[in-house]
Amino acid sequence: MNRVFIIAEAGVNHNGDIELAKKLIDVAADSGADAVKFQTFRAEKLVSKYARKAQYQKQTTDKNESQFDMIKKLELSEKDHKILLDYCKTKNIMFLSTPFDLESIELLSNLGLRIFKIPSGEITNLPYLRKIGSLNKQVILSTGMATLKEIEDALNILIGVGTSKENITVLHANTEYPTPIEDVNLSAMLTIRDKFQIKIGYSDHTQGIEIPIAAVALDAGVIEKHFTLDKEMEGPDHKASLEPDELKAMVKAIRNIEKAIGNGIKAPSPSESKNIAVARKSIVAAISIKQGEIFTEGNLTAKRPGNGISPMRWDDIIGKKAVRDFDPDEIIEI
Repeated sequence: MNRVFIIAEAGVNHNGDIELAKKLIDVAADSGADAVKFQTFRAEKLVSKYARKAQYQKQTTDKNESQFDMIKKLELSEKDHKILLDYCKTKNIMFLSTPFDLESIELLSNLGLRIFKIPSGEITNLPYLRKIGSLNKQVILSTGMATLKEIEDALNILIGVGTSKENITVLHANTEYPTPIEDVNLSAMLTIRDKFQIKIGYSDHTQGIEIPIAAVALDAGVIEKHFTLDKEMEGPDHKASLEPDELKAMVKAIRNIEKAIGNGIKAPSPSESKNIAVARKSIVAAISIKQGEIFTEGNLTAKRPGNGISPMRWDDIIGKKAVRDFDPDEIIEI
């Protein structure tokens, strides 16, 4: 398909509030995104109580709070998942969630999810990869922090336990929030495509919308982008997320880009065909020409409009006899 699959990443920007999560779904659906994605985890299964926060998390949340305490407040229960899944159906947008542990994979599988998103941090988690790969679902694999060898290893595991290569899309990504422009390296996305002959996409953590738009122009088939209701809200990911108007602008721009990419066939488009006669030229009389006179370089020229004999046939016309009289600027006939 030529249509880009756009994932509006709500992540944990619901701050643990189910009503806030519903508002995020409203925004994602209104933007025209294909899916809205949350995160599924149990803090006890994801981090130890001694795990430190990332630097960007220290800047956006209480720096004295542990990573465990921070994410514990952001959990969604099984009941919450069912509520949000059903709410997405009413809004005609796909519900997705990224699992961060084996139990969460099981939960999402039981909920009937058709697409499983593997986050960058789990690309080196062998039991996790085997679990998802064995489901034989569509898989979107993020590759932030990864080398080509680590991507290759992860793909081999997923494919080896039952997921077909055709059902995998690999996302280039950078896990810094926000990602500095000079660290984006969009060309690496093409390296992944060419190395593994696989579908590609891009998970964006830069500020603004121009980088994911550029990724689409470079062949990304999936785009993932964080969004929030308000960048000033408390929480680890809000500041590196798009606000509703920005998300809508990004989706609109991507839809325009995918239309503009087209089918690759170089031919006059329907909209410009009418301009051929206007913009191109025909062979016309440069001066008055009498019937029987020989056409020469001196008595012919090329001028608009282009609904006569093309100047590309110049050599065919030179030396022929005029079939009738021609006035200056009159289109030549033979």
